[in-house]
Amino acid sequence: MIKVVLPTDFSENAFHAISYAVKLLEHSTCIFYLVHAYTPPMYRVDYTMGSPGQLGLPDDERYKAEEALEHTRKKIKAKFNVSKHTFVTHAAFNSLGDEIASISQKENIDFIAMGTQGATGAKEILFGSNTVRVIQRSKIPVLAVPVDFEYESPSNILFPTDYEVDYKKAHLDFLLKFSKLSHSKLHIMHVTSPEGLDMTQKKNKTYLEGRLLEHKHKFYDLPDQELIEAINGFQKDHPVALLAMIKNKHSFLERLFVEPIIKNIGLHSKVPFLVLPFNP
Repeated sequence: MIKVVLPTDFSENAFHAISYAVKLLEHSTCIFYLVHAYTPPMYRVDYTMGSPGQLGLPDDERYKAEEALEHTRKKIKAKFNVSKHTFVTHAAFNSLGDEIASISQKENIDFIAMGTQGATGAKEILFGSNTVRVIQRSKIPVLAVPVDFEYESPSNILFPTDYEVDYKKAHLDFLLKFSKLSHSKLHIMHVTSPEGLDMTQKKNKTYLEGRLLEHKHKFYDLPDQELIEAINGFQKDHPVALLAMIKNKHSFLERLFVEPIIKNIGLHSKVPFLVLPFNP
């Protein structure tokens, strides 16, 4: 049983990400949690004291959210109708990040799938603010799906790494499970520095090689260059359908959050982006 949180703001981008997750897990038994977190446009005194429902007052925002969630659930069922899939709707007066964290812990969620942008997302932005906040906070994997990505089974996954990560503390198990699920080949890409690998990097690489023995994979050592330049160049020569990275202080993800404009960053990836948390 796979449990997935699907945040939605009822935008086209959100439904696109939901559709991607449903197609991806078409042959798996799943529970999908359709989650919408809302804050009223104008705070009422009852919201400051807790949800209006707790006070026996009508909560118009909740009613609207629940109605929209049910509409989304029916739309998914009409479009896909996978017998192995169950959909649970969940509306809450809360910030999206807090609500996802709460439900993820309570329901033992495997991963979160969401759009890279919200309803007002600008094309030049790689990740919208909600997506950034969820990725920054999440202790479970987050799969971010670009709105213009036509579904393609992730038969090839690009996994850039500097071997500076203790893979025992990253969600490597999820990546391997994910790759087996889609019969994917993992392309492990490393940009070689002039100094070569130090002892820690060699130890981490050996561990990673051991973990990958039962999985389709290939290692690549590229000449010294900027990581983002290497990712862009690799994808030109080796088409991949998913980019996976570990979120740690060494990754360029931190730069994406500080400077989230593609023209400044230079990342041209238009494929889904799987972010694996690192729990020190």
